[in-house]
Amino acid sequence: MESSLIYGVFTLVFAVPVLLHWRRTRRREADALAAAERAQVAAARPQAQHPHIDVSHCIGCGACVDACPEGDVLAVVGGTAAIVNPQKCIGHGLCADACPVGAIEIVMAPPSMSADLPVLTAEGETSVENLFVVGELSGLALIKNAVNQGRDCIDVVAARLAVAGPRSGGSDVRDVCIIGAGPAGLSASLRAIERGLSYVTLEQDELGGTVAKYPRRKLVMTSPVEFPLRGRFSKLELSKEELLRFWAGAAREAGLVVNQRERVREIRRDEDGFTVATERSVYRSRVVLLAIGRRGTPRRLGIPGEELPKVMYSLLDAEAYTDCRVLVVGGGDSAIEAALGLAHQRGNRVTISYRRQEFSRIKERNAKNLREAVRRGRLQVLYGSNPVEVRQESVVLEVADGKVELPNDYVWIFAGGTPPSEFLEGAGIRTGACELTGQAAGHQKTTPGAGPGL
Repeated sequence: MESSLIYGVFTLVFAVPVLLHWRRTRRREADALAAAERAQVAAARPQAQHPHIDVSHCIGCGACVDACPEGDVLAVVGGTAAIVNPQKCIGHGLCADACPVGAIEIVMAPPSMSADLPVLTAEGETSVENLFVVGELSGLALIKNAVNQGRDCIDVVAARLAVAGPRSGGSDVRDVCIIGAGPAGLSASLRAIERGLSYVTLEQDELGGTVAKYPRRKLVMTSPVEFPLRGRFSKLELSKEELLRFWAGAAREAGLVVNQRERVREIRRDEDGFTVATERSVYRSRVVLLAIGRRGTPRRLGIPGEELPKVMYSLLDAEAYTDCRVLVVGGGDSAIEAALGLAHQRGNRVTISYRRQEFSRIKERNAKNLREAVRRGRLQVLYGSNPVEVRQESVVLEVADGKVELPNDYVWIFAGGTPPSEFLEGAGIRTGACELTGQAAGHQKTTPGAGPGL
C-alpha cells in the first residue's frame, strides 16, 4: 500500500508537468495553424528578407519562435518550425542566430513579390552598371542591415575603382555620389571617407533620413553593428534621439559633409560615369549609390477637405498636441505608433480609422500596447471605416451602417506612399515587375574590377 502511494506520487510529479506541456504545445500549435490559415486566405507571403527553414534539419526546439521579437511570425507545427505570419517578418535574423542546428537561412523574396523594388546583383548593383542600391529600397529592413549594406557596398566600389585606376573627365568628377543620409547612406559616406574616396552625399530632408521623422522618443530596435570610423555599436534598444545623436557625432568627428534639403531630380549615365541633377546644382561621379527609402511621396486619400492645414502625413512631436480631438487613418505600425503617442498626451481624444476588420501586419509590441490603450479608454478603433470628407471642425467617415461625423481638430493619414518607381525608371533601373531571376537584361555582372563606365 505504501509503495503504491509512493508510485502514485511520483507518477503525478512527472505526469502533471508533461500533461501541461502537452496541452500548452497543442494550444500553441492550434493558434499557429489558425494564423497560417489567415495568412493563406490573405495570400500573404514574405515581402523581402525572411527566414528559409530546412525542415530536414529542424529539430522543433522552438528556439527560433522565442527569439523572434515580432511575435507570431514563426511557430512549431507538426514538430518542425514554420512561418505562419510571413507579412509580419521584417528580417531581424535573430531566429537564424538562435537555431542550434543551423536549419534557418535568411533569404530574400523573389523580385516579383515587390514590383517596386529594383532587381539587384549580390553586390547591390542595379541593371545600370555602377549604380548601386542599398538600404530600404533594396528590400532590407532594420538599421543593422542598412548600415552593413552601405559599408559593404562602398568596399565593392573601392575595389572596383582601384582596378580602374585614376578617374578621368576632370577634377569635378567624384568617385561616388551617395543619395540619401539615412542609416545606409551615412554608413556608406563614412566608409567612403575611411577608404579615401571623393564623394558627395545628398539628402532631400535632414541627416538621419526616415529615422529623423519617427515620433519623438520612439524606440528603435537594433543589434550590435560595426559602424565605419566609430567601431562596434552594441546597444540593443535606444530612442530615435539617441540614435540621431550618435550619427551626428560620427559625422562630426569624421568631417562628413551632407548636402541637406537638396532633392535629386535626375540621374543620367554618361561617358565619364553619371550626372546627378538636383534642385540646386549638378554633380558628376563615377559611381552612384542610392540609399533612399521605399515610401516616396505620402499617398493621399483624394477626399474633400484633405487640403486643409489640419491634415498631416507624418508625426514629428506628439507632445506638441494636447487637449485635441484626433483622427489617425491607417492600419500599419506608423499609424499605430502615432496614435499611441498622441493618446498619451494630456486631454487628447484619439480615434483610429481602419478599413479592415482587424490589424494583421503590425508588430506584436504595437498590438499589445494598442489593446492596453483601448482597454484603458485612451483611444478607440473604428474598424471597417473610411474617411470620406474632412471639415473644419469634424471628419465624416463611412461605416457599415452609413456615415458618422466625428468632432475633430487634427487628422493624420498613414496610407503608405507612392514608391519612387518613376524616378527609378528615369534612371534606367529595372524593377521586380520585370520578374528577372538573374541579371537584368543588357547588364553584365562585374566582379571587383573595372567596368566600362570606369
